[in-house]
Amino acid sequence: MPTPARVAVVPEETGPIRIEEVSLPDPAPEQVVVKLFSSGVCHSQLHEMHGPRTGDIVLGHEATGEVVAIGSAVDHVASGDRVLVTWIPRTIGPPPRVPGAAVLTQANGRMAASQGIFTWADHTIADELYVVKLPDGARTDVTCIIGCAVMTGSGAVLNTAGVRAGQSVAIFGAGGVGLCAIAAAKVVGANPIIAVDLDEAKLATARRHGATETVNASQVDAVERIRELTPVKGGVDMMGQPVAGVDFAFDCIGAAETARQILPAARNKVLGSDERSTAVMVGIPREALTVEALDLLAHEKHLTGSIGGTSKPERDVPLYLEWYARGDLDLDSMVTRRYSLDEINDAVIALEKGEIEGRAILEF
Repeated sequence: MPTPARVAVVPEETGPIRIEEVSLPDPAPEQVVVKLFSSGVCHSQLHEMHGPRTGDIVLGHEATGEVVAIGSAVDHVASGDRVLVTWIPRTIGPPPRVPGAAVLTQANGRMAASQGIFTWADHTIADELYVVKLPDGARTDVTCIIGCAVMTGSGAVLNTAGVRAGQSVAIFGAGGVGLCAIAAAKVVGANPIIAVDLDEAKLATARRHGATETVNASQVDAVERIRELTPVKGGVDMMGQPVAGVDFAFDCIGAAETARQILPAARNKVLGSDERSTAVMVGIPREALTVEALDLLAHEKHLTGSIGGTSKPERDVPLYLEWYARGDLDLDSMVTRRYSLDEINDAVIALEKGEIEGRAILEF
């Protein structure tokens, strides 16, 4: 039978997000209906809100909840199971098909589309590939941010870059995703772990999560400071210049300035060495990227992207829950604000103003 739900809808026209009461249909064979407990408020959703659209949209892509109904082809979860809802297909190998996107019919007959899932709601309906079973006893509030922030930030360090003990990293942006990247760098034994941000409070938070050095980019040239912190004693490159920089530089923001900074922050190549440094784009870029081609070529640097931390939720979620249980991933302090669904506009405004340290969540 249909499931009543309250859903945050971003209207096609300019205006505040509104809360709509809708009826979710019975799940199709490959769908799951979930009563949600909590959902993250991700900065990337602002791109969707401010981008062009041809209709109403529904947002949110990381949440925890309890299954209330399943389609006939769903066999990995059952009614009553507690689950994580994420925008990344759950399978360890290639998914068996392209998962379908959720679409809502509102009371006025208008459709509201999602990019894949929606979690700014007290109930959602999603393709089963976006639903991962949680172990018994798992927390269901702060763990919702594993669905995007953790898998994106920590996954960029673990999966995309493959950072190893003793390697140096610089992480631009000490928001929710950046803090998760810092935590993962600490777990694998990276050193130094350099956090870069414009806000001293966020940099202080970064230190609590594992940063060994911090750089306030509003006060100094971030690239030059990173190079000062990472000299290679006696090392010179093919042009006779001193060698410095990190093994891995991560842009966890996606702003034009940070996207340009990660490549020069990565170490130039020691003459005769086979070592390569890597710049990793994690945050969603807002415009075309220009790079210094000679720097890329002469130092044989790698420039790569990381979408969702190259994550496989069925493999990675248990690992991050283990980190959380043993205190290596402090989700409790990463979640700094909590809102109700009716306060979604307040949450979005605070996010736009840069007032949220770490991650904000909705609780239902």
